[in-house]
Amino acid sequence: MKPREACGIFGVYAPGSAVSQLAYLGLYALQHRGQESAGIAVSDGTRMQVIKDMGLVTQVFDQPRLAGLEGHIAIGHVRYSTAGSSTWENAQPIYRDVGDTGIALGHNGNLTNTSALLEELGTIDSPIESDSELIAACIEKAYPDQERSDGRSFETALLRVLPKLEGAFSLVAMDEAHLVGIRDPLGFRPLVLGRLGQGWVIASETCALDIVGAHFVREIEPGEMVVVDASGLRSHIFAADRRAALCLFEFVYFARPDSVLFGKNVHAVRQRMGELLAKQAPAHADLVMPVPESGIPAAQGFSRASGIPYGDGLVKNRYVGRTFIQPNQIMRDLGVRIKLNPLTENISGKRLVVCDDSIVRGSTTRQIVSLLRQAGAVEIHLRISSPPYRWPCYFGMDTYNRSELIAASLSKLDIAEYLGADSLEYLELDNLIAATGVPPDSFCMACFTGNYPIPVDPELKKQTLREASVNRVADAAKAGVGHATGQRTGITE
Repeated sequence: MKPREACGIFGVYAPGSAVSQLAYLGLYALQHRGQESAGIAVSDGTRMQVIKDMGLVTQVFDQPRLAGLEGHIAIGHVRYSTAGSSTWENAQPIYRDVGDTGIALGHNGNLTNTSALLEELGTIDSPIESDSELIAACIEKAYPDQERSDGRSFETALLRVLPKLEGAFSLVAMDEAHLVGIRDPLGFRPLVLGRLGQGWVIASETCALDIVGAHFVREIEPGEMVVVDASGLRSHIFAADRRAALCLFEFVYFARPDSVLFGKNVHAVRQRMGELLAKQAPAHADLVMPVPESGIPAAQGFSRASGIPYGDGLVKNRYVGRTFIQPNQIMRDLGVRIKLNPLTENISGKRLVVCDDSIVRGSTTRQIVSLLRQAGAVEIHLRISSPPYRWPCYFGMDTYNRSELIAASLSKLDIAEYLGADSLEYLELDNLIAATGVPPDSFCMACFTGNYPIPVDPELKKQTLREASVNRVADAAKAGVGHATGQRTGITE
């Protein structure tokens, strides 16, 4: 089982264009970042509409739905649930009525100071389900009291709230007249800016720019907020202490292979990981094969560097996505076989080098090794193009419990024995960084090293935000006070 990343976000400001169609395409390109829910918000300058639902982009949106979303500003979101349960209420964009306007936002990442923010928010009269909803509530509270004289109350509220947020937050946000892109002071999650004719596009990855025909301009900087409206684009730096700490797992697994990070093509970097792995941990074998799809680039690189022929040993069912439902024990037991089937003719009697990008919990890898054994493989040498994953992530991956991470408690030899492999080798961290061609101080590597770039509370996820906010609502009810944190109106679906 792979670690899951929080979300993919997309925003577009393009007068004269069908922005709902552009948002749909952008989310389609970012579907790998979240497959539980999808949503789009659109504004025509006077009215905002939001459609969101559970499921894939193609399941949530059809042409009649998209045709009803008219305007020149749009944001979109695809989600995995890492903070907040997988329910419609937690689908995004989050919408709120604020005075005489409405705001919507989509969030990628996890906050690490939700308790402090909830305390500062004060009395609330309904539970807050997610980090993203908490951000929206804080923005609402920070809105200026005076009438909007310059039309920039949204910016003012954001600039009041953003310095208080800690952790990972790449955001797209909008009111009726402005598109906003925001990246936290450490840039944990990627966010890029593109030009589309006279308009602008903001997205989690460059692949989403490509699909809508936008020209890549630059990455949005850590600690930067960009705002687009009728007057053009402007930038605000909201954090004094800012530096790059991009999640290294973006290069390992999360980002789409055709995206570009730090000016580096992700696919080429992953091939280079395989090349360095072949030099670091050679194996005597007849065939180098990937675990599809994530292990393909590393296997190609390993084959090229080692001279061992590359070939396919597993076929993936293209119609079984990460959201495949396993309703009973029989289906769970057959889960890997439903997704992957061995090519017996290619692997029977062969010594195999099997390449994958990571091992997190180990259960899926163990089943894959068993499949290959049953298909007649005589030796299986696992080669993993990242270091052992030993520490939980608090910044947007769903790995909060260290006890679930196989490398946290077992040695490499013990893991190989548990998996049923003849040998197991991981790419060393120095080689992984070398493969990226990016300075090591540009990354968060906490899942490999345990060295977090900002302080984190190991008890952070023991009590969820919703549980904490439910307690605050109950306390407020007992005290007979309440403060509305915004109405969920303006949502059409």
